[in-house]
Amino acid sequence: MDSLVEYTTQETSINGVKLQPLQVIDTPQGAVLHMLRGDYALMPTFPAGFGEIYFSEVHYGEIKAWKRHQLQQQLFAVPWGLLHLVLYDPREQSPTKGQVLSLSLGRPDHYNLLSIPCGIWYGFTAQSHPGALLCNCANIPHDPHESEHIPATSPLIPYSWA
Repeated sequence: MDSLVEYTTQETSINGVKLQPLQVIDTPQGAVLHMLRGDYALMPTFPAGFGEIYFSEVHYGEIKAWKRHQLQQQLFAVPWGLLHLVLYDPREQSPTKGQVLSLSLGRPDHYNLLSIPCGIWYGFTAQSHPGALLCNCANIPHDPHESEHIPATSPLIPYSWA
């Protein structure tokens, strides 16, 4: 294990949503940014490996919300820029049902890996100019039939982007 980083996770106010600090190695030519390692504490959430990794550009001030997956678990990292993420737990059997979690993810001060379990609504907006880049590692390949979308202004989620 690398002595420069602690691979432990931090619990959040929503059951199953976890954060893990990620390492940034600064060099004169540009930083090296870790995202995934087999020895990360969050990797057991993906026992069969991963289904896909993709990037999502988010322009400053644009809102990408709301979405949730029934089968897909996700690991988010923001290597460029800063995102404001909001998560909402509507899961009936969850001890944190009804909880809203608002957090920043990205560089320089919030470079973490965020684990999002199935059933959690999430949305995000770029806090930095000109935007941000989200990297998503999912446990299964994207299947449009297992996810749901609702508008950012939906009354189903007790959060206002205004």
